[in-house]
Amino acid sequence: MRKNILSAILIATLSAFSSVSCTAGDGWVKVQGNKFIGPDGKELIFRGLCFSDPVKLVRERQWNERYFAEAADWGANVVRFAVHPQNLNSMGWDRTFQAMDQGIEWAKQHGMYVIMDWHSIGNLKDERYTSGMYNTTKAETFRFWRTVALRYKDEPTVALYEIFNEPTVTAPNVGTCSWTEWKQLQEQIIDTIRTYNPKAICLCAGFNWAYDLTPIAKEPIARTGVAYVSHPYPMKRNEPWEEQWEKDFGYVADTYPVICTEIGFCLENEPGAHVPVMSTDVYGEHITRYFEKKGISFTVWCFDTSWAPMLISDWNFTPTTQGRFFKAYLQSKAVNHQK
Repeated sequence: MRKNILSAILIATLSAFSSVSCTAGDGWVKVQGNKFIGPDGKELIFRGLCFSDPVKLVRERQWNERYFAEAADWGANVVRFAVHPQNLNSMGWDRTFQAMDQGIEWAKQHGMYVIMDWHSIGNLKDERYTSGMYNTTKAETFRFWRTVALRYKDEPTVALYEIFNEPTVTAPNVGTCSWTEWKQLQEQIIDTIRTYNPKAICLCAGFNWAYDLTPIAKEPIARTGVAYVSHPYPMKRNEPWEEQWEKDFGYVADTYPVICTEIGFCLENEPGAHVPVMSTDVYGEHITRYFEKKGISFTVWCFDTSWAPMLISDWNFTPTTQGRFFKAYLQSKAVNHQK
C-alpha cells in the first residue's frame, strides 16, 4: 500500500513538473481553456495597438524603432501588423517580409508580441472583396500563411496568426458563404499553418466584418489552440451595449479565448468619421470595462495619422480624442499586463 502511495505521489509530481515545463519553459504563448497563457505560466491579457500596413509605413518612412518604442510607451504589450494583399504584392514579398523581420525585432526589443493579420475584407470562398486593396485568392492566402508559419516557426514573438481580417457576406457583390463553409476553409488554413508551426495560435473571425460570433455556439472551429476575433465598433449596436455584446460575441469568452483585434472610436466631427466608428469616450469606458469583466484581449485601431479612427494626429504621436483615452488606459494597465 505504502509503495503504491509513493508511486502515485511520484507520478503526480512528475506530471506536475511536465505540465509546468510545457506551459512556461519554451517562451511561447499558449491557449489553455478560455485563456492565453504566457511563458511564465500565468494568464496573459493582450492589450495593444493596431499598426497600419507595414508597406504604407515603410513608404511614409515611419516603419522604424521610434514607432515601436512609442507603442511600448503607450503601454501596449502587443502590436498588430495589418498586411494588405495589394501592398504586399506592390512592394514585393521579399522586401515586405524583410521589413516585417525588422519590425518583429523592434517589437521584441520593446517587450511586445506581434499579431500577423492577413488584412482583407470580403468573401475568401468566392474571392470577392469590398475594395481592390483587399483582393486576394485562396491560393495566395495559403501561400501567405505557409510563408509566415515557416519563417517565424522559431519566433515566439509572433504569437498570433489572424487568418482573415474581416469576413463579410452582407456587403454588395461579395457572393455567398455559409458559416459551415467559412469554418471549413479556416480549418484548412489552420492545418496548413500547423504543418510548419504547430505552436501558432490561430485567430478566427466571424461574419459581419468580423463582429458576429453567434455561430460558435453550435459550430465552433474544430481545432485546438485557437482563439476567436470580434471587431465591436460602437455603431455595430445601439446603447446600451453590454447585453448585446454578450449575445453577439462576449459569451464565447466563457469557453475560448477572445481577442477583439479592432476597437476604436472618433467624434462625429473628427477627420475620418464614418459608420460604424462614431462615438465618444463613453464607448471607451464601456468597452474596456466589459473586456475586464470577461477577460477579453484587444488591440485598438489605428496607430496611424490617416487610417480612421486614428489614434494619433501627427508623427510626433500627438493623441487624438480616442488616442488620449486609450493611451491613458493602456498605461494604467502596463505595470502588470497579466491579470
